[in-house]
Amino acid sequence: MPHDDSPPATRRARPLSVAAALAAVCLTAGCGGGPETGEAGAASPRPGADAASPTPPRPPAKGPLTGRTVVIDPGHNPGNRDHTREINKQVDIGTGRKECDTTGTATNDGYAEARFTLDVSHRLGALLEAEGARVRLTHDADRPFGPCIDERARIGNEAKADAVVSVHADGSAVGNRGFHVILPAGVEGGGADTSKIVKSSADLGARIAEHFARTTGSAPSNYIGGNTGLDTRDDLGGLNLSTVPKVFVECGNMRDPKDAALLTAARWRQKAAQGLADGITSYLKG
Repeated sequence: MPHDDSPPATRRARPLSVAAALAAVCLTAGCGGGPETGEAGAASPRPGADAASPTPPRPPAKGPLTGRTVVIDPGHNPGNRDHTREINKQVDIGTGRKECDTTGTATNDGYAEARFTLDVSHRLGALLEAEGARVRLTHDADRPFGPCIDERARIGNEAKADAVVSVHADGSAVGNRGFHVILPAGVEGGGADTSKIVKSSADLGARIAEHFARTTGSAPSNYIGGNTGLDTRDDLGGLNLSTVPKVFVECGNMRDPKDAALLTAARWRQKAAQGLADGITSYLKG
């Protein structure tokens, strides 16, 4: 199941590097097929360029999402497994307390959810930037662990994001297959008040579910959401504490061999990113 993430604010999440993001897009249908392919790599030097010289920043793309801000939240952090004491620390989620973060799940062959989410997030960020959006990641595996779930929500809030998408993959029983999008419930308590984002988040989630199914060919979850691909929850701090439209997306079940075969394939991950991007774009264009 999805788990929120976020610790004491060590540092602000940095903007997604356009060069790194565009490098990730080179992974479109055909840039390799295994889980290692194209994950979180830097852009290659231009032919003939001095390898020690940084690639000059590209001017922002112009497109239908120009002027819009999207925050992408890659679920978990590859370093969480080495910082169990820190991520087990309880944080306030408005309606109670919960662990700062978790390690996430993995396939039976050991492909970690945290690696999957970062790879898909890079691909998604590149697609959105190509449409003109300003993209931020809550983290880029550039910190030892986290961020905690409360900080992840705060990053989207402070960015005044037009949409926030938290990328995950589930860890359920064999035979449980498909994707689902988690929507914020109406929550009010402590520092949580989702009353202003419930409707907009539901719209965002429904559009993502529609486009994700169409682009990836994956069916909505057969074990959560009554085959709608949508599930509403009130126990996720990343949703409870958000003041901007936000959803979680469980792209598939890593513990089912058939879903795992999709999640570990670079071509399918590119389709997943495209489905997410199309849903976000549909929502932002109205």
